[in-house]
Amino acid sequence: MSDWEHRLRLPEDFDGRVRLFPLPELVVFPHAMQPLQIFEPRYCELLEESMASDQLITMATVAPGEPSSGYEPPPLEPIVCITKVLSRVATDDNRHNVLLLGAQRARILRELETQRSFRMAEVEVLPDVYPPSGAQARQALQNRLLEAFQGLIPAAGEVHKNLHQLMASQMMLGPITDIIAYTLQFDSRQKIPLLGETNVDRRAEVLADILETLVLQKLQSDPAAEDGFPPPFSDN
Repeated sequence: MSDWEHRLRLPEDFDGRVRLFPLPELVVFPHAMQPLQIFEPRYCELLEESMASDQLITMATVAPGEPSSGYEPPPLEPIVCITKVLSRVATDDNRHNVLLLGAQRARILRELETQRSFRMAEVEVLPDVYPPSGAQARQALQNRLLEAFQGLIPAAGEVHKNLHQLMASQMMLGPITDIIAYTLQFDSRQKIPLLGETNVDRRAEVLADILETLVLQKLQSDPAAEDGFPPPFSDN
């Protein structure tokens, strides 16, 4: 097992109970790194409990709609991402700069009644599934996805270099879809189904459709982009 795979594994004694950190609009994916600044007392308490035990924080997305009335907590999207705390730096004003690594997608089964100041839930972990029927077409699907992604990023610079490293690597299709879905800015209502889709081939197809639509919109708004202008920098 590689060091990266080890980082993504949940503790052996993981019992499905997680601490929830809800935020509007933000959808965190496995394999992605998410910086976070924690300062509210309830989430400082969440962080301290996490660091003293399993070092897990589960990022949840607040569901769209009217805000809750009274003291009722806002409803959450049922699909969440269990993350691991990679680093924490405390500041003088009782803030904590935290770096999270998305570890596993999961589905909320039920929220738990607790005496804590933060919300908790019981979840079902959702591992990636690679259907045998899609094995032969998977490489072509990966190429399609990366080509659409390339059409949405700058033609030069660090992002472009990272893309080529990604294309040349041995990274599997599941992590590639997660990293692209997290990296690009599009409607969180489209990201939630991607986070919940465990069939990697289907997830990649849906994401490729989204990206190709964005590429088309980009070309329609900037016709010069179709002509390759400005031209990419030479590798020399």
